[in-house]
Amino acid sequence: MRTLAAKLTGCAKYYCRRNPVRNAQPRSFSSFKARDEVSLEQEADRKIGWLLKLLFAGTATAVAYNIMPYMGDNLLQQSVSLLQVKDPLFKRMGASRLAQFAIDDDRRMKIVEMGGAQELVNMLGAAKDDRTRKEALKALSALSHSDQAVGALHQAGAISVIRAAPDSLENAEIEKYKSGLLQRFQDLRYDIPSADVSSS
Repeated sequence: MRTLAAKLTGCAKYYCRRNPVRNAQPRSFSSFKARDEVSLEQEADRKIGWLLKLLFAGTATAVAYNIMPYMGDNLLQQSVSLLQVKDPLFKRMGASRLAQFAIDDDRRMKIVEMGGAQELVNMLGAAKDDRTRKEALKALSALSHSDQAVGALHQAGAISVIRAAPDSLENAEIEKYKSGLLQRFQDLRYDIPSADVSSS
């Protein structure tokens, strides 16, 4: 009996010694958590702008994909206007819309008449990343299926801008679009040396 009582007393003393340490853990964890929450909030503030842009871009792209073949002049003009925005994300959205819209000669010339050809050339010349270059070249390639549109692109100075656009080792589509566009200019006998086509 005494042995059992001694054991119980020892256990109680051990529990009392350990209990304050266990009670201190939540306070330590709580202060650590508070510091983490501040840094997480700061990081969230920095990223929220890009998150909203991506959400808007995804929604707009999904809607545009369904209505693009039927869109009117107002939506087409809005797409051309997006090419004038400084943000590359909106430039890419505008170029992507125009590429989807340019499905026949009449629509391609409509884009040219609204200034889309010149704006795409400007976009390509000012592009600082491969994704923006690719979208500009893709839209220019869609326009180039019309002989008249190719003439408008030539007048907009497209040949020199396309030749000056850097190739990308990571994005083979850039080189494909460049080569196809330069070949198209050559086929229509615009002033472009054949060496430039083969080197692209």
